[in-house]
Amino acid sequence: MKKIIKLLSGSILITLILSAVVFVSNQNQNLKVYFFDVGQGDGILIRTPSHQNIVIDGGPDNSFIAKLGQALPFYDRTIDLMVLTHPHDDHLFGLVEVLKRYRVKQVLSTGVLHTTDAYLEWLSVIQDNKINFKTARAGQTFMFAEVSLRVIYPFNDLSQRPFDELNDSSVVTQLIYDQAKWLFMGDLEEAGEEEIMATSPVELKSNVLKVGHHGSETSSAEKFLRAVQASYAVISVGAENKFGHPSRRIIHRLERLGAQILRTDVLGDIVCISDGRQIWKNQKFYSLKMRKCFQTCMRLNLPRRALTLKRPWTAKPVWN
Repeated sequence: MKKIIKLLSGSILITLILSAVVFVSNQNQNLKVYFFDVGQGDGILIRTPSHQNIVIDGGPDNSFIAKLGQALPFYDRTIDLMVLTHPHDDHLFGLVEVLKRYRVKQVLSTGVLHTTDAYLEWLSVIQDNKINFKTARAGQTFMFAEVSLRVIYPFNDLSQRPFDELNDSSVVTQLIYDQAKWLFMGDLEEAGEEEIMATSPVELKSNVLKVGHHGSETSSAEKFLRAVQASYAVISVGAENKFGHPSRRIIHRLERLGAQILRTDVLGDIVCISDGRQIWKNQKFYSLKMRKCFQTCMRLNLPRRALTLKRPWTAKPVWN
């Protein structure tokens, strides 16, 4: 009898191990795109199925570093590509610390003329560490095994050019994994959107849109949104921010066009996971009111589960 129990135990153990191997193998086929809740700013991590890491912007402070550390394995200290869409502090600041703590292989940005302390330090660390710097220009494509990131905007070399409005210099990129596409707009405004539609040979249609300029009225023209046809619209924005982002008009426009809106100020960190044919989303889901209540109850050491609302993962197929 003991021998039979041992055999059964061994069989169960082997089955569990094989199941775990299959699970891990399946997970390794997935692309993950993290839209971190960094307050009023943008901070994005892309982790490819081959475990290469792309960072797009780094938020207004060093909270991005903590988010990065939570998302990546402790042993992975490499960023294969860092993209700075434009050198406003709410996109730039956290990237300085990333350069200091991680091995960054390559940097992509416009190199526009700007003289803030944070931007000059960022450029200095890149130069000191002899990191390969690429000046962003439409038509460039960066390959990461089965994943590609292509530059859609700007169309001209902007290095050392002054800009009265840096948002107009934003690097726009499109991420492609098999049939799944993400479009990252930085803070590009309507004039840039018009230029893309008039000039770019790239099909803009994308499953996920990182909405331009935190949902401001200065971006997301209806004609442009119709060209993108996004199923999900991610808005990276700070709670109760002084700018009034996102605009109600833009929210209504996105909803009317059929996009499901995902806001970091409401949902916290947002993760999109894709096998190249479907996209799942997963996020902490609770209202601002519930978030405040949750934080208060943490201090009082009350049970979490009584106050945490969870939404199951949902999937949307990408186009055939």
